[in-house]
Amino acid sequence: QVQLAESGGGLVQSGGSLRLSCAASGRTFSFYSLGWFRQAPGKEREFVAAIRLSGGTSYADSVKGRFTASRDNVNAVVYLQMNSLKPEDTAVYYCAADRGVPAYRDFEARSYAYWGQGTQVTVSS
Repeated sequence: QVQLAESGGGLVQSGGSLRLSCAASGRTFSFYSLGWFRQAPGKEREFVAAIRLSGGTSYADSVKGRFTASRDNVNAVVYLQMNSLKPEDTAVYYCAADRGVPAYRDFEARSYAYWGQGTQVTVSS
């Protein structure tokens, strides 16, 4: 089992940058596939990025080229570097984790059993 806690959200102007962090508890962090999702008011939770056991990543088309996800297995932290932010990136951002998530399903929220509490990101125009 793993517990997750996001941080780093806030208010930023359009075109700005933020780096989200997600600290994980547990001694087997390196065995977990990781994901970032977001949920805007009135919308469903949507995939942002996934970080596989190998360190390989995948991204939603809407953030590709602007966001970078990474993991630090030594310190059990996963990051989401967000550049060139747009007002439509405004949402609560969640990190998620689970073991044995196949790459062809790592964009699905239902593939992850463990979730953080979320951190608010607001991008002003």
